[in-house]
Amino acid sequence: MKTSYDIIIRPVITEQSMSGIAEKKYAFEVAKSATKIEIKKAVEDAFKVNVAKVNTITMKSKPKRLGVHQGTTSAWKKAVVTLTENSKTIEFFDGMM
Repeated sequence: MKTSYDIIIRPVITEQSMSGIAEKKYAFEVAKSATKIEIKKAVEDAFKVNVAKVNTITMKSKPKRLGVHQGTTSAWKKAVVTLTENSKTIEFFDGMM
């Protein structure tokens, strides 16, 4: 059985994800095999909040090059979690603003 910390890998800190905090939308990198229901339960358990909606996006790999060496970045899965209106905010993101 997976724990919530196996599903949520790290928060995504970008300008676009920070602009969604006012609307209670938070972005996380999650395990590729995680479903929306598992992500919802993991966020609720880890941060003690109420989740209204989960949107997932599979970020594709991109070609990268360093000198003569070529390769690609790894593909990963991103989840945008929207909290309910009466839910408290996630304290980790409050310090970022």
